[in-house]
Amino acid sequence: YLLNWDEPIDWEEEEVEETLNEFYYSGAESFYDRKELDTRKLNYTYYWVNLDAAGKKDVGDDDNRDWELGEANEMGQLHSVKRHSDRAQFIVRETINVYPDTLVWIQDYSYAYNEHLGEAYFWHPGYDDYPVVGVTWGQAKAFNAWRTQIMNEWKQKNGETYVQKFRLPSEAEWEFAARGGRHLAPYPWGGPYARNEQGCVLANFKPMRGDYVEDANVYTAPVESYSPNDYGLFNMSGNVAEWTNTAYDETVYDFSWDLAPDYVYHAKADDPPALKRKVTRGGSWKDIGYYCQTGTRSFEYSDTAKAYIGFRSVMSYIGRGKSGLPEEWN
Repeated sequence: YLLNWDEPIDWEEEEVEETLNEFYYSGAESFYDRKELDTRKLNYTYYWVNLDAAGKKDVGDDDNRDWELGEANEMGQLHSVKRHSDRAQFIVRETINVYPDTLVWIQDYSYAYNEHLGEAYFWHPGYDDYPVVGVTWGQAKAFNAWRTQIMNEWKQKNGETYVQKFRLPSEAEWEFAARGGRHLAPYPWGGPYARNEQGCVLANFKPMRGDYVEDANVYTAPVESYSPNDYGLFNMSGNVAEWTNTAYDETVYDFSWDLAPDYVYHAKADDPPALKRKVTRGGSWKDIGYYCQTGTRSFEYSDTAKAYIGFRSVMSYIGRGKSGLPEEWN
């Protein structure tokens, strides 16, 4: 179905009511005849361009390229330009279910009582300020595509310039943001310790074996429970780990570029699991302090959802950043 946001919806119209009823559980799947959404039907379709594939230069493969000779210059020289004959091969269409996996609290921790979180975490107002969990890497990517589309549609209606797309940060971008300008510090707040002078922990993590409650947060905590880093960013350590856009490889530092390094791999359905790993950063409420350090790498498989992994969106900045030069020089 396509929703025209410019037209008000008549919720009492028979056709509208019949359409909406298709999105509710019915028959044996209904529970006490409650009107509950069938989240399996909440799917989102979006498109993206595989620039990595489009940018590959294979000198020996001319099947999908055109030669345009153009006009000769004053010297009689022809300048040949090689272009792709059909860009459709690089436009990817994806459809993904958008609802978080509410059972992650149960699946991730067998023989533990977490049913109350599975039943309430994803809808109860008491969790409004808590980080999202239970989303796969693919769902996080789809959310950013949706958010970009909504923002740019609003911009277009108001005659404003499109914004750069929302996306997941690369691993390098995430670490730069987490350090908050403290380039040699192990934690966003500096370090080298994970406690302040009063002995209080500075993030939501597991400070000692089996000790989840020292900071009064057994599981996740509201996003502003701890002080931000020097960039004003909250929870860059602890609470929940975060997806990045970077594919995980143990040797990535050996082959990635030294300027804006990143390693992107678009895994196929039949690829081995090792190729579906994505870098996660930041550590979580169930991790020890080591995983909360800004330089610690970890990974998870892109098609899995966890009760301790969330994400945050970033956007590329167009313009010149601070150079460290005197202000009158900039």
